[in-house]
Amino acid sequence: MTTVRLPLFPLNSVLYPGLVLPLNIFEERYRAMMRELLKTPEDEPRRFAVVAIRDGHEVAPSAPGMPDPTALPERGPTAGFGDDPAKAFHTVGCIADAATIRERDNGTFEVLATGTSRVRLLSLDTTGPFLVADLEELPEAPGDEAGALAEGVLRAFRQYQKRLAGARERSLSTGADLPDEPAVVSYLVAAAMMLDTPAKQRLLQAPDTASRLRDELKLLRAESAIIRSLPSLPASELTRGPTSLN
Repeated sequence: MTTVRLPLFPLNSVLYPGLVLPLNIFEERYRAMMRELLKTPEDEPRRFAVVAIRDGHEVAPSAPGMPDPTALPERGPTAGFGDDPAKAFHTVGCIADAATIRERDNGTFEVLATGTSRVRLLSLDTTGPFLVADLEELPEAPGDEAGALAEGVLRAFRQYQKRLAGARERSLSTGADLPDEPAVVSYLVAAAMMLDTPAKQRLLQAPDTASRLRDELKLLRAESAIIRSLPSLPASELTRGPTSLN
């Protein structure tokens, strides 16, 4: 078992390997994290781990009205995550490599990171200015018939795109060809589909690529059928992820 110890960044979204993650950092705990990462030489990866929040708040209350006008301010690395932070997070996450960390004049940060590999959360260290986690690296096994499944998922995904574009009464164009490597296909489609966080989390923690692709094929067919029945269904950009409030 290969383990790593990295800063932990909980989010209200799921990060997949190969996907880009923009972050706007303003909370002090995450500003401290970025200052620490900037100590890493530029020719070395500046890595942290991202996990999806199961029960808690991405942004901790810091003053009345942020975000709850009745909330009392919270401080420290576990603010917003309850008495047992380990239970507030999903246990499978993704390592992020910060290609860009830019500090603004006001001390906040603009960060652009990319997911690299899956990890399982083993334990938390809450004694410092930000959360640090011991993590087990999870290999990506192909599973049975991953190549054929990837082809089926790509066909279903293109149909999903067309139906979604029709629901928005416009044509949807993609500037680049979709990949054909099964694992890459599985993660790109998982990120692009309009699913809630629990569903996206289930896809992240699938035991192998083939299992993830099978689940995506079922979801794509079901979602396409729903869109066909509800042509006015609103949608967001397929390949644009939300920028974290942090």
